[in-house]
Amino acid sequence: MIERRTFLTALTAILAVAPGRSAVQARQAATASEPPIDDLVIGNRVLAMEGVLDGMGHISVRHPARAQRFLLARSMAPELVTRDDILEYDLDGQAIDARGRTSYLERFIHSEIYRARPDVNAVVHCHTASLIPFADSDVPLRAMYHMAAFVADGVPVFDIRAAAGMTDLLIRDARLGRALAQTLGSKSAALMRHHGAVVVATSIPNVVGRSVYLDVNARIQIQTAVLGGKATYVEPAEAKLRMVDPNEYARAWDLWKRKALNSSSPVGR
Repeated sequence: MIERRTFLTALTAILAVAPGRSAVQARQAATASEPPIDDLVIGNRVLAMEGVLDGMGHISVRHPARAQRFLLARSMAPELVTRDDILEYDLDGQAIDARGRTSYLERFIHSEIYRARPDVNAVVHCHTASLIPFADSDVPLRAMYHMAAFVADGVPVFDIRAAAGMTDLLIRDARLGRALAQTLGSKSAALMRHHGAVVVATSIPNVVGRSVYLDVNARIQIQTAVLGGKATYVEPAEAKLRMVDPNEYARAWDLWKRKALNSSSPVGR
């Protein structure tokens, strides 16, 4: 039987540790609910550095504490984005506190995908040149290698004419954003005829990784077609096994992040 003195000593030690542990848990919970603004800024710069975005295009992230909100930079070139340029939006595409800062015209791409896809926490819209031939022809984009295995699940093409007839090809309102989200469905990416693409994922590192390797995959497919002969593709079953890892692009993200930080101005400026 445990002696009373020993028991009281042990109990005192437990009680002394408990407040500290609770404080740590509280800090962890608070950190998890904070929006990843620095990563969003870096995501903009990485996508520009890797040639996925240029002066156009954008990346957003769902607010971790408010699922009906998302974060997106004001209308500007992605490579120049800083913390002060990040705005919070609701799912109607309305900025919560714009303070005179101009919004991207096509923010409805993001708002309507977040509305339709609770599983999506990050969205990229790009005009990557390698993807346009597949958006503008009847040649489907196919999964050519393991880093873009998600392509094996299918990449649909959004034709804005089916939703709105003759337009300037831009997603100018929620109705068009909703039509694009419907074409995307449950897929990881969709092409946009004569325009570009949209890519979605569970996190900023994953959506950046998918966007970069979607571009690489498209270039590999074009190069393979030039060779002639019969091509082979990643099988859906192989892709499913590849996509089990929720942090597939973590190593690449760490590299890109360091390169972006070393080659550009501070995130907070």
